[in-house]
Amino acid sequence: MSKINNHDDHNHEHSHDHNHGKMPVVLYFVGLTLAIIALFLSEQYELLQNILFSIATLTAGYHVVVLEGIGETIENSKRNRRFVPNSHILMGLAALGASLIGEFWEGALLILIFSGAHFLEEYAEGRSKREITKLVEMHPTTARRITSNGKTEKINVEELKVGDHLQVRNGDQVPIDGVILSGETSIDESSINGESIPKEKTKGDPVFGSTINGNGTFTMEVTKQNEDTVFSKILTLVNQNQNNQTRVGSIIKKFEPKYVTIVLIAVTLFVILAPLLFDWPWSQSIYRGLVLLVAAAPCALAAATVSVTLSATSNLAKKGVLSKGSSYLSQLADIETISFDKTGTLTKGKPEVTNAYFSGNVEKEDLIDIIVALEKGSNHPLADAILKRFEAKHHLDIEVTNQIGKGVEGEYKGHRYRIGKPISFKNVSSEISLLNTDWASKGETVVYIAKDEEVVGLIGLMDVPNEQAQATINYFKQQGIHTTLITGDSKMTGEAVARKLGMDEVIANVMPEDKSKIINEQKEKHGITAMVGDGVNDAPALVNADVGIAMGDGTDVAVDVSDLVLMKNNLNKLVHSHRTSQKMNRVIWQNIIFSMSVVAFLVIVTFLGLTDMTLSVIIHEGSTLVVILNGLRLLRSVNHSIE
Repeated sequence: MSKINNHDDHNHEHSHDHNHGKMPVVLYFVGLTLAIIALFLSEQYELLQNILFSIATLTAGYHVVVLEGIGETIENSKRNRRFVPNSHILMGLAALGASLIGEFWEGALLILIFSGAHFLEEYAEGRSKREITKLVEMHPTTARRITSNGKTEKINVEELKVGDHLQVRNGDQVPIDGVILSGETSIDESSINGESIPKEKTKGDPVFGSTINGNGTFTMEVTKQNEDTVFSKILTLVNQNQNNQTRVGSIIKKFEPKYVTIVLIAVTLFVILAPLLFDWPWSQSIYRGLVLLVAAAPCALAAATVSVTLSATSNLAKKGVLSKGSSYLSQLADIETISFDKTGTLTKGKPEVTNAYFSGNVEKEDLIDIIVALEKGSNHPLADAILKRFEAKHHLDIEVTNQIGKGVEGEYKGHRYRIGKPISFKNVSSEISLLNTDWASKGETVVYIAKDEEVVGLIGLMDVPNEQAQATINYFKQQGIHTTLITGDSKMTGEAVARKLGMDEVIANVMPEDKSKIINEQKEKHGITAMVGDGVNDAPALVNADVGIAMGDGTDVAVDVSDLVLMKNNLNKLVHSHRTSQKMNRVIWQNIIFSMSVVAFLVIVTFLGLTDMTLSVIIHEGSTLVVILNGLRLLRSVNHSIE
C-alpha cells in the first residue's frame, strides 16, 4: 500500500475543529469586560462582584474549557469507552476549585489568561497553516477554450478535457497542464518548482496549471484532467501533510490523556495527604493542589510539535519541496544511508559528448562537416548529442543510409564515411584502440568515425552528472551518511559515475524488481534508509525505503508513491530538506525540554509555597507562547543551498 494513505490511528481523536467563528472571541471579551467591572466594585458589593467574576469565568472559558476541555473529554471517553481527558480540563477544575474556596478573582484571572493565551496560540499556529493553504487561492478556476470555428469561450477549468485547445493571454494564469501549440512566452513557475526566474517557453514545451504567463500569448493543448495536474497533486499533498504528525508529536498526543489522568490522581492524593503529612489546614492544601493543577498542565508540551512541523513543511513548500507528512520529514533527519538512481536523478538523463579525437590523416574541420551531415540524417539516440557538440562550417548535402548494427554511412567526394559502434570496425590503429579502452573504462559510450573503413576518429559520450550531484554527495558524506548508486546500467558505467562523484557503493546491472530487495539489504546493513529516484522502475524501492524521495520531473508513479517530492530536478532542494528536517527535530526537542522544565519548576515552587495561582498561570501560559513562537522560526526562509 502507498505510504500516502498511512495515518496515525489516533488522528481522529484530535481532529476537532477549533474554528467556531467569532463567537468564542466575543464571549471572551464579554468575560474580560465583566471581570474589569467587578474589580472596580467596592467591598460592599462583594456578592455582585463574585457573581460577575463567576460569569466572566464561564463566558471567557466557554470555548477553551467547556467545549474543548469538558466537551471533548466526554466525547473521547464515550468513543474509547474509558476516561480520556483533554488537558484543558485541568484549568477548568483549577478555576472551579478556586471559586469554591472563595477565590473568585483568581479563578476568573486563571481562565482569562489561559483562554487569551489559547487564542494567541491558535493565531500563531494558524499562521503556519495559512502559509501552506493559501496555495488553494492560486488555483485557476476558468479557461479560454478555442471552439471548432476558431472563437474562444470562457469555461470552468473542471469542464476541460484532454485534447482541448486553449488560449492563454499575457498575464493570465495557465489554467491546466498541457503543451504549447503555438506562440512564445516566459512563464513564472514559482508556484510549482520554487524557482523565481521565469522560464522561456515555445512550441512543444510543457506548461503547468496555476503558473503565471508573462508577456506572450500562446495556444496550448490540454494533456491532463484537472484532478491529475501537478498543482492539484500539490494541494493533495498539502492536505495529507497537515493531517500527518512526527513520531514525537504522535507520542505526545497518545501520552497526553494518560498524563492528565496521572495529574488528576496525584493532585487528589496531594490534597488529601498534605494535611496529614505537613499539618497544613485544608484550605491551604486545596489551594496548593489547585496551583499544582495549573503547574502540571501539559499545554506547552502539547504545542511542542504543531507549529514546528507546520512551519517546516510550509518553508519547504515555498522552496518547491513537498512532504506527504512531517513524520517522513522528521525521519529524513535521521537517515543513515541514502541510495540514488543514476539516470535522471544524479545525471542529466541525456548523453553528452565528453571526448573526441581525430587522427592526423584527415582535416579535422572537413571531418566535422561530414560528421554533422551524417548525423543529421541519423535516427540513433546519440545523434542529438553529437549535433549539439559539433557545428559545421560548411553545410554538406550527403545522402545518408542507416544500417542496423553498422550505424550511419554516406559518400562524399568519392570516399565512403561511416559512424558506428567499435565492434563493427576491423581496420583500427593501436592508438584508437587504446583510447577506446580508456574512455570505455570511464563509463563512456564510444563511436568510431571511418573513411573507407579506416577508423580516423572516435567520439566518447556519457550521461554526465548534473550540476548539483557532486556537492550533494559531498554533503551527505560529510554528514556521515552512506551513499549508494543503484543503476540498471553496466558495472563499468555505474562505477565511472560513482567514482566521479566519490560515492561509497555501486550496485549495477539491477533489474527494477531487484531495487526493492536492495533497499531491504541497505536497511539491515546501515539503518534508516532513503531512496531518491524518478522512474517507474524506482517505484518499488521508493515505497520500501524509510523515506522515498521523487524528482518532480519524474514519472507520476514515482511522485505518487514517494514521501518527499523535489518539484524541480534540483538536488540542492534535497540538501535544503535534510537541513530543515534536522533543524525541525532540534526545535521540537528544544520545545519539549523547555516545556517539561517549566512544569518541573512550577511543581517544585508550588510544593515549597513560593508561587500562587496567578503567577503560576502567567509562567505556564508564557511558556506555551514561547514554544509556539520558537516553532514559527522555521517559517523564515534560510538559504540552505550548496555550492
